[in-house]
Amino acid sequence: MSLDRGLLRRAVDAHGAVARVVVAAAAGSAPREPGAAMLVWAGGQSGTIGGGALEYAAADRARARLAAGAAPALFARIPLGPGLGQCCGGAVTLVTELYDSHALERLGDAPGGVHARPVAPGADATPPLALRRMLNRARSAGVLPAPQLVEGWLVEPLTTPARPLWIWGAGHVGRALVATLAPLPDFAITWIDTAEDRFPPEIPAGVTRLVAAHPAGLVAHAPAAAAHLVLTYSHALDLELCHRLLGHGFASAGLIGSASKWARFRSRLRQLGHPDARIDRIACPIGDPALGKHPQAIAVGVAAGLLRQESAEDRAREAMS
Repeated sequence: MSLDRGLLRRAVDAHGAVARVVVAAAAGSAPREPGAAMLVWAGGQSGTIGGGALEYAAADRARARLAAGAAPALFARIPLGPGLGQCCGGAVTLVTELYDSHALERLGDAPGGVHARPVAPGADATPPLALRRMLNRARSAGVLPAPQLVEGWLVEPLTTPARPLWIWGAGHVGRALVATLAPLPDFAITWIDTAEDRFPPEIPAGVTRLVAAHPAGLVAHAPAAAAHLVLTYSHALDLELCHRLLGHGFASAGLIGSASKWARFRSRLRQLGHPDARIDRIACPIGDPALGKHPQAIAVGVAAGLLRQESAEDRAREAMS
């Protein structure tokens, strides 16, 4: 999780001022992890810190601070059982901060892409040694710390470019995938199809829509680190996309289809000059077949697979750092 400046700016533009409530620390059983956040304004909210009594009380406090115009951060450690009557046996530390256009400007000065500030009562105004080391690593090596409290300072990485995900096709499965994946902060989605009327009237925030009469020509513009999901209305187009992706390179690629479709595709791709080892990098079918073929079931399986893959990559990076 990270502090998403784009999301924050859109909320400020829409509502003038918002309160951001972030889980700064969690101990024992807690609804969400450090870094989970929600935005609150007078008439609504977005995001979640776990729902239930904790979120209701936190949103109520945030609106009270917005109404009062209170600027200093609100720091609160909340035992979930005795404090709120929840079944969770742990405790969370919440930090509530107010943001307007001026506060957003200050975020642009965060060194190394890390927003660090004292939030706990009595916290030293000078960054502690452990925090200075984190900031040095972020600046020199690009190693961003996880959201955490460090001696009364709240440390959060600013949103870095999310993992690029290109979804080819805006049919029922494409729409289900975008609806499922767009709310996640982990992916920067590019959604491609051949005509505007193939897309729904409203596109989720943060999703880039591309209309192309010949979509396969866009493969050359995809980042090498992108994941791809191929699920167009045309088997011929699906095959052309797979062919071009194999020649272009990708982080991962998935194709919607049956075992017989994939067998035909494998044969055609071999004829086009691709070795088996390269063809094997395309996963078909996408999702989890045990969940069924309903578009939403496919989307759930795909999302779970992508998140597992990202989690494994994060653990590998942490082990190397």
